[in-house]
Amino acid sequence: MNVSSIVVQARAEHIEALVKTFTECDYCDYHFHDEALGKIVLTVEGEGIAEEIEKVKRIKNVPHVVSADMMMAYSEDELDREREKFVGKDAVPFVLNDLSVRAEDIVYRGDLKKKEV
Repeated sequence: MNVSSIVVQARAEHIEALVKTFTECDYCDYHFHDEALGKIVLTVEGEGIAEEIEKVKRIKNVPHVVSADMMMAYSEDELDREREKFVGKDAVPFVLNDLSVRAEDIVYRGDLKKKEV
């Protein structure tokens, strides 16, 4: 299952009607809006990216929608693949368990897993 957030841009005078449309439709979920900015935040779900893209196209084709852009995407399958990489691995980098390494000699540069002293 994939879930993506969509930010819809529209003119302020059309926001109320668009919120009603998106609240009542079956292809997305409405979350909130800012009429002053002309933005509406929605989510779409799908079994894959193709299904999500079809839903985004439907949103873009709604009258008075200026733009609809995917802002964040979550893929359950992708998360599962990444989790599998950590199964059976030590969660603590070896350098942090090496008693011969002084703490002040460890320089953090964003990735301790690849750090060599």
